[in-house]
Amino acid sequence: MRRSLLCLALSAAVPVFAADITFWDTPQRGGNSFNEAPPDRAYFQALRDTGATWVRLTPDKWRSGGGRDFLMGDADHYQGLVQADVTTLRRALDDANAVGLKVVLVPLSLPLLRWKQKNGDVVDQRLWQSFDNHVPAQRFWRDLAAALKGHPALAGYNLINEPAPEYGTALAEHASREDMLKWYAGVQGGPRDLRQLYKELVASVRAVDTDMPLMLDAGWYAAADAFDYWPAPLDDAKLLYSVHMYEPYAATSAPNQKRSTPYRYPAEVPFGDRSERWDSARVRSYLQQPMDWAKTHGIGANRMVIGEFGCMRRWPDCGAYLRDVLAVAEQQKVHWAFYAFREDGWDGMDYELGDKPLPWSYWQAVEKGEAVQPPRSMQAPLFSPILERLKAGAR
Repeated sequence: MRRSLLCLALSAAVPVFAADITFWDTPQRGGNSFNEAPPDRAYFQALRDTGATWVRLTPDKWRSGGGRDFLMGDADHYQGLVQADVTTLRRALDDANAVGLKVVLVPLSLPLLRWKQKNGDVVDQRLWQSFDNHVPAQRFWRDLAAALKGHPALAGYNLINEPAPEYGTALAEHASREDMLKWYAGVQGGPRDLRQLYKELVASVRAVDTDMPLMLDAGWYAAADAFDYWPAPLDDAKLLYSVHMYEPYAATSAPNQKRSTPYRYPAEVPFGDRSERWDSARVRSYLQQPMDWAKTHGIGANRMVIGEFGCMRRWPDCGAYLRDVLAVAEQQKVHWAFYAFREDGWDGMDYELGDKPLPWSYWQAVEKGEAVQPPRSMQAPLFSPILERLKAGAR
């Protein structure tokens, strides 16, 4: 009896917060955190100081206290959450909350869907091969939602980062809408049906948390044209629909930097199975596709998200590209988060570093094992289009 009374007293002393979908009623601007070490309060404060209101946070790169895969222990054989990892994650959420920054939590891996970079650079397709393989992912999300329920920092769960059930099938990336619809007719209701999996994962979260907003990435790695085959949104009033924007990938990505003559912007660039001109108008028309899908199904712009966008910082046209993407996001009044804020394991899209190589002195210090920060500046011209929009939104 005494133990029961003590537990009741302790639970009464800890406030429980219900996540509120109204946070997303007006445009929210933020950044992605894909760091190898758990961010601390200073990191979140620095992001908040830009004017950002939210961070899309993945913990998958953090060192697990109980297995190969953070939180899951082992994505091959999920047995339950690693409690030490939950403690680490809650500490990061506490730090974000302390500075007034909202968090959308996004896993890069799920049980039987290990992130490629943690899987020997092999795309893990097990999740999409049977309904039985969906079950561990359902359990994971139910467990995680129960463990984190009521944390005041949380503004949403992004259920899968860049899902690609289409990978390895006959459907090409950026196929025509007709081809997408034909492909979907063949997989609808089966284990590769992304909508079906989302229904299951939403139900798993809702079994323990009826309030948390849930963010759903489109297929083909969250491509902006991959909602085109969805016949309807899901039946839940607290959902957000997200796309990522790195198109034309042939120009914005790291491999372009190794070309003898890199693709430029604006310019003719390979896209899908063709070549086409990419400029501000093409960026606008491409990002219009998910908006058209949303409008057709009665989804407001305040439920649409550009969850990631970016380009290699040393690409000479990165600044122009960022401005064009941001102009569309602001015009459409969707939520957005740039990729990425002060990533600690990769500097390719760390815009505060500008467009030049890091100095040799920095790499010498790293080789010596010294704890040294790269020479970042919020005043870097490459970061200015992002900072301008963040500051304007904060006013």
